[in-house]
Amino acid sequence: MPDKAMVFAAGRGIRMRPLTETIPKPLIKVGGKPMIDHLLDRFALAGVGTAVVNVHHLADQIEAHLAAHSAPKIVISDERDLLLDQGGAIKKALPIFGDAPFFLCNTDAFWVEGAKPNLDRLAAAWNPDKMDVLLLVAATPTSSGVDWPGDFTMDGFGRLTKREERRVAPFVYTGIGIIKPELFARAPEGPFRLLPYFLKAAETGRLHGLRLDGIWLHVGTPAAIDDAERLIARSVL
Repeated sequence: MPDKAMVFAAGRGIRMRPLTETIPKPLIKVGGKPMIDHLLDRFALAGVGTAVVNVHHLADQIEAHLAAHSAPKIVISDERDLLLDQGGAIKKALPIFGDAPFFLCNTDAFWVEGAKPNLDRLAAAWNPDKMDVLLLVAATPTSSGVDWPGDFTMDGFGRLTKREERRVAPFVYTGIGIIKPELFARAPEGPFRLLPYFLKAAETGRLHGLRLDGIWLHVGTPAAIDDAERLIARSVL
């Protein structure tokens, strides 16, 4: 089990407007709880010790909210002056992660668990000899809130490849993964995207996927909140 996680909480939440004009997206409640809390609580249960949370948009609200969290330990990565995108956020936090692989985590995606916690399954599937990146993926047609044609195809060995143009890919990236810090050792300072690092790993067969056990809930728009809450309510019947 990786001991640290990079939690991306700095985005402006443009697609979630008008809610995000006054509330940062990670603090929008779904199922009675802020989205970031759903994820941090799962990291705590999995035994993750530290979560690095980057902040930019309405950063004061996120910092105040996270001050009450005791597990995992919260380390704020301040991007108030310059939004670094996900790749740049990782580069800035590398001294905290050291040499050990760590979790990646978007705050607008969570899931209804299946038989076994998916963070435990992801950690058990991680194989650094074969992988540079391991992503938790979900079936495109059965996931909630997916309004794009998927992200990846996956072969019988779990290797992921990018969706072909004008085709629907069977799997979507859930926003959760494990990655090696050395991929960013020579990365530039400043803002840059994370996706090219996934695709580079895919070219060498070192981008792998694990299919989520349960139902993935992507909450990227206000309309998706109602859909997600219906599925959460149904799961506890």
